Amino acid sequence: MRDDTITMERLGELRGANVYDSTGDKIGKVVEIFYDEQTNYPEWIGIGTGFFGSKRVLVPVVGAKVQESGVTVPYASDHVKDAPDIDSDEMSQEREKELYSYYGLSYSERRSDIGLPQDSIRESEGTRGKASDKRAVTRSEEEFKVGKRQTDTGTARLRKWVETEPAQADVELKRETARVRRESIDRPVSGAEIREEEIEVPLRAEQAVVEKRTVAKERVGVEKNVETRRETVADEVRKERVEVEMDNVEERKR
Repeated sequence: MRDDTITMERLGELRGANVYDSTGDKIGKVVEIFYDEQTNYPEWIGIGTGFFGSKRVLVPVVGAKVQESGVTVPYASDHVKDAPDIDSDEMSQEREKELYSYYGLSYSERRSDIGLPQDSIRESEGTRGKASDKRAVTRSEEEFKVGKRQTDTGTARLRKWVETEPAQADVELKRETARVRRESIDRPVSGAEIREEEIEVPLRAEQAVVEKRTVAKERVGVEKNVETRRETVADEVRKERVEVEMDNVEERKR
C-alpha cells in the first residue's frame, strides 16, 4: 500500500473517509476541512465520531497520510480526543497557536496568512505547481449497488412417530384326538393272568404362536432445490450538482 502526502486537490475527495490514529485504530470520519480564508490552503481536518459526541475534534493536515483505507494521522486516539475545542466555524490565531502547541508543532512567527510553518507551505505549493491559483469544488454522488445475503425462509422437518394397529392372519392348527378301536379275538392264551391294567396315551395339539420382527419398509428423506427469481430493488441516491454563476462572463462548456 502506498502512502501519499495530502494535497489540496486530494482533500476534497476525502470527506466521509475513515481516519486512523498512529496505531491503526479507527478514530472517526472526515466531516470537514478547514482552509485559510486568504490563501485557501488546508490547515485542519475535522473529525466526526459518536465517541467524541458533539465536540469538534481537529487534527493538523501536516503529517497526515492518505491510504486506500482512509487517512492516517500521527497521533494516538486519546491524544486527539483531548485536543482543545473550538466553538465557532472560525478559529482565532490564539486558539490556533494553542492547537499547534498541543500537537507539538512549531507555529511560524513569519506571517504566511496561516499558522503553518513556511517549509510546509512551500511543500504544498510545490505539490500544486501551476494549479495553485485554482479554486474548485469536488462534486460527489452516491453509487447504487445491490448485494445479496442469506436469510432463513423456513424449515423442513421429518418427524417419525409410532402407531399401533390390529393385525391378523389365518393359520391351520393340528390337534390329536382319541378314538377307541375294538377288535374281536377268539384264541386261547397260555400263561395269561387275569389282572387290572391301565395305559395312558398322550394327546397333542398345535397352538398358535405370535412372533414379531422389525423390517425396514421405506426410506424418507428431504432434498433441497434452488430456485432463481429476479427481483427489482429500488432506492434513492443523492447526487451533488454544481451551478455556476458568472457576471458578464460567458460560460464555456468543456
